[in-house]
Amino acid sequence: MDETTELRQGIREHLGQFSLHVLLVFATGLTIGSERTVVPVLGEDVLGVESFLVIGSFVVSFGFVKALLNLYAGKWGEEYGRKPVLVAGWLTALPIPVILIYAPSWAWITVGNVLLGINQGLTWSMAINAKIDLAGPDQRGLAVGIDEAFGYTGVAVGAWVTGVIAGRTSLRPEPFYFLAVVVVLALVLSVVLVRETVQLARLEGDDDHRDANLPFRAVLKRATYGDRTLFAAAQAGHVENFVDTLFWIAVPLYLTSEGLAIEAVGVVVGIHSAMYFLQIGTGGLADRIGRRPPVVWGMFLAGGGVLGMALVDSYLGWAVLAALSGLGMALLYPNLMTVPGDAAHPSWRSAGMGVYRMWRDAGYGVGAVLIGLSMELVSAEAAFYVTGGLMFLSGAVVYGWMEETHPEFGTHEPPAPAPEAAVADD
Repeated sequence: MDETTELRQGIREHLGQFSLHVLLVFATGLTIGSERTVVPVLGEDVLGVESFLVIGSFVVSFGFVKALLNLYAGKWGEEYGRKPVLVAGWLTALPIPVILIYAPSWAWITVGNVLLGINQGLTWSMAINAKIDLAGPDQRGLAVGIDEAFGYTGVAVGAWVTGVIAGRTSLRPEPFYFLAVVVVLALVLSVVLVRETVQLARLEGDDDHRDANLPFRAVLKRATYGDRTLFAAAQAGHVENFVDTLFWIAVPLYLTSEGLAIEAVGVVVGIHSAMYFLQIGTGGLADRIGRRPPVVWGMFLAGGGVLGMALVDSYLGWAVLAALSGLGMALLYPNLMTVPGDAAHPSWRSAGMGVYRMWRDAGYGVGAVLIGLSMELVSAEAAFYVTGGLMFLSGAVVYGWMEETHPEFGTHEPPAPAPEAAVADD
């Protein structure tokens, strides 16, 4: 591939590197998915943890650490490039299988999930930014859709595979041998085959534009509360991760308490995550009809699916409603992320995406606390009601405040930079 081709954006033009990043985000999904089915049950059955709130602590540690690393991963990706941050993320994952295999107490599981949060924040942030760099603005929605589709397919496969392994052998160590192989292979691919992509993002930029080269503090303010559309996206991203947290903590414990076997629980959790593969279609759909409609539809659909799971009592019913909530997530997930990608200048897009992802993944921590308290103080079903109700409320905020950000026909106009940002640029 010559230099001219390398500096032209497009998925077809960079199919090899794009496909490699798809494989790596699949591995990122496998890494977190390997915990989804097994670890909550491991805490209850092997380590003797009886409190739902304590079991949820491993997701709290994961969520807040990942949120912080998302923020700084975006910043570091602008400063040092995508590849070094990606490699650092996979290096961080190396101890995780060892900790899960030998952990003598739940506190060690929580420590392992701190490392998992760092791994996910660094690797997934760089995976999505690299794909956007390679694809260019005309295929941004498709690139994000492919990224999230294969990442969450990895989550589904990881949850299913480890559930099957645990059902046929034991809760540990066998499921985590699989995890160890995934981490080592992903690290080798990242070091040996990945090439830097940050130079492609710079092709899109106009350094004389008023939004170019905003300082990090100004980006943080803009993407958090300085722009009503970006605020609507950030709060929706925060709340929708309550659904993901529910399927991580409450669903396995609730379904096993209802008498469902661990293999069947893995299928229900896996079906929910497998629906995320539809993001290949929903991301491309948003390139044609805009980001806002799929986000609005998805918020209400996912909320309805979650509420319904507490109202049925059959394996088939749980599987169908898990799929319905997964479909809602497939509609909203990639397109919420594309909103800051559209609204940010290429010179600070990675940092802007990092701010969005920080608020989104802080939802793991907040959601784990709310879900754990609901299960502890009220009932397991209450966690489903709380999550579904908050999804409806957040969807109403999106409907009222989010403007369309599509590059060609969007109505969103970013606010003028604050005076201090202009001074900082001088």
